[in-house]
Amino acid sequence: MNRHFRNSFLAGIILWAAGSLGTATNAAPLGETDEPIKLAINEWTGQHITTHIAGKLLQTLGYKVEYVTAGYVPQFTAMAQGTLHASLEMWNNLSTEIYDKAIASGGVVDIGPLGLETVEGWAYPIHMEEICPGLPDWKALNDCAQAMATADTFPDGRILAYPAEWGIRSAQKVKGLQLPYQAVPAGSEGALVAELKAAAAGKKPLVMEFWAPHWVLAEVDVGWVDLPVHAPECETDPGWGRNASEVHDCGFLNPQVTKTLWSGFEGKWPAAYTFLVDFQVDAKDQAAMMRDVDQKNLKLEDVTAEWIANNEAKWKPWIDSAGN
Repeated sequence: MNRHFRNSFLAGIILWAAGSLGTATNAAPLGETDEPIKLAINEWTGQHITTHIAGKLLQTLGYKVEYVTAGYVPQFTAMAQGTLHASLEMWNNLSTEIYDKAIASGGVVDIGPLGLETVEGWAYPIHMEEICPGLPDWKALNDCAQAMATADTFPDGRILAYPAEWGIRSAQKVKGLQLPYQAVPAGSEGALVAELKAAAAGKKPLVMEFWAPHWVLAEVDVGWVDLPVHAPECETDPGWGRNASEVHDCGFLNPQVTKTLWSGFEGKWPAAYTFLVDFQVDAKDQAAMMRDVDQKNLKLEDVTAEWIANNEAKWKPWIDSAGN
């Protein structure tokens, strides 16, 4: 989308939204529109996409928006103090203790899930279901170990794991589930992505630790190994689960992603509050936009504006809810 069209489009929906709000009989009050709503920008592209879509749509309601670069941990203090007003993609597997303290303090409020469907676990290019019949059932891996072995792991199979500094969860699960595999750390996120793309292109065997949403999943069709359901006891109690002598005999816990606001937000910007409660992001949409930004080097402004232009059916109900 060129810049002229993008700006014209955004101007048009701002005028449309203003007209809708002006004629609504029971519109939520806009509140203090002279003061900008400050939205946190964290360290990853998906969060930038989420935040810029929300910011553009808040502008259609008549608000000023300011994007503020904020570290994941320091943002909690800023929100509690009211110097930062919203952080819209909070992953509960990041800095959990600090997040819980911020909510308990009363200065930060959780306004519900973002709708971003997340997965963390063992992924495989979809052709693996031919190499290892029985997938996605994890028990099928027992019969496929030699097909997935390398010179370094034979006769065990190989699970490509996260880089070592990210932890050893795959190694723990291999041991807990008594699988004839070795968890071999990748060197980096880039190495994980490169191996997934190469395995898909060459129809080679691969099972790897990975997560979604991620831009590469817009290019490579994957399945996820169906591991035993995670429970907290799995990580601490050997007596829990299928292996009475080991912990970690279960699957991964999928992260939950929520939206958080400064506790004074609703009182200051009621219509914006209603909008953000309803605001959602689809994982497939986000993955495609991440690919466009990170791999195609398209501008974030253009990518998010194009999504808005093409997805009125998704966002118009959120605007209507805030304005009626």
